[in-house]
Amino acid sequence: MKVKEQIKEYISTQPEAKCNDMQVLHSHILKTLPGCKLWFLDGTDNDGKTVSNPNIGYGSYTIKYANGETREFYQIGLSANTSGISVYVLGIKDKAYLANTYGKKLGKAKVTGYCIKFRALKDIDLDVLTAAIQDGVKISLRD
Repeated sequence: MKVKEQIKEYISTQPEAKCNDMQVLHSHILKTLPGCKLWFLDGTDNDGKTVSNPNIGYGSYTIKYANGETREFYQIGLSANTSGISVYVLGIKDKAYLANTYGKKLGKAKVTGYCIKFRALKDIDLDVLTAAIQDGVKISLRD
């Protein structure tokens, strides 16, 4: 199955309100990051064991490990969880940056080192989320 089909199926399997919010966010992220690489991770490891929630990924950056190895991964992630939706902004080395810069402006969201978690789209300021996504992409490409 192709990535776009996996994403469509994943979003469609969510409860109606979350499905609608995720579709809006998916479309919005695609407009914010035009032409970005799309990813879909089903949440299972190589043995088929569930290790995380499925994730939709957008963009691409290179992770550099201390041992010198590198790996390509997505910059922005979108995932449904039991209490709502998570948006991941990856590649920012300063783990306090998102919370300090966007935490109070986002609305009803919990912001950690790389995750912005909220119950529903109506609870957050989409313009602030967009700014966090754009900023995160710039930082991940620079660092």
